[in-house]
Amino acid sequence: MTHPIRVADLAHGRSGDKGDTCNVGLVAYDEAGYQRLCRELTAERVQAHYGDLVLGTVTRYEMPGIRALNFVLTRALDGGGTMSLRSDHLGKVMYAWLLRMELNGPERSRA
Repeated sequence: MTHPIRVADLAHGRSGDKGDTCNVGLVAYDEAGYQRLCRELTAERVQAHYGDLVLGTVTRYEMPGIRALNFVLTRALDGGGTMSLRSDHLGKVMYAWLLRMELNGPERSRA
């Protein structure tokens, strides 16, 4: 049986918040994974993945020395911790949503 590749197969992540802005960091497990993430995780694709959760912009920053990508999402937390009615208004788990994103290309087998 084959399964699609997900971001979580290539990287781990963390996220945090400041007001209505969230940052999502991904660190690839190896260089091949980092190169694939750089090819496929454009700011536009990440913005589309989050959909209506991110009403502002998505900006991508590359950190090749540590095989990491950082995405800054503006207007992403429904006003932030003191204003939002969302269950996760602080953005601490926004990385988990991105780790579940499926990538293009070949599937992989799981034992």
